[in-house]
Amino acid sequence: QVQFVESGGGSVKPGGTLRVSCVASAFIFRFESIGWYRQAPGNERELVASITTYGAPDYVDSVKDRFTIARDSAKNSVNLLMTGLKPEDTAVYYCNSITNPKPWGRGTQVTVSS
Repeated sequence: QVQFVESGGGSVKPGGTLRVSCVASAFIFRFESIGWYRQAPGNERELVASITTYGAPDYVDSVKDRFTIARDSAKNSVNLLMTGLKPEDTAVYYCNSITNPKPWGRGTQVTVSS
């Protein structure tokens, strides 16, 4: 059973903006904290942002002040707005439960290149 569906990636130039979206099952969205992760070629997957069920966000230092994570209760989704994108943000972006991690989805590709 698919727990998460990621969408919204794409290609932008440095300094550009993208928004990625993660639709979760209703149970997960209601009861579990959710995080956005990314994995660049040759690197391990890393957590970049997370949000609790109460809406409290947290970010890794490298994306603070550039990325914003938010919950959309109407759509059971957790969105990540990425501004000031840099080439080092290039990666496949995934979402997953922080509380109780599930099998990974397909992710969505984000490419930042001039």
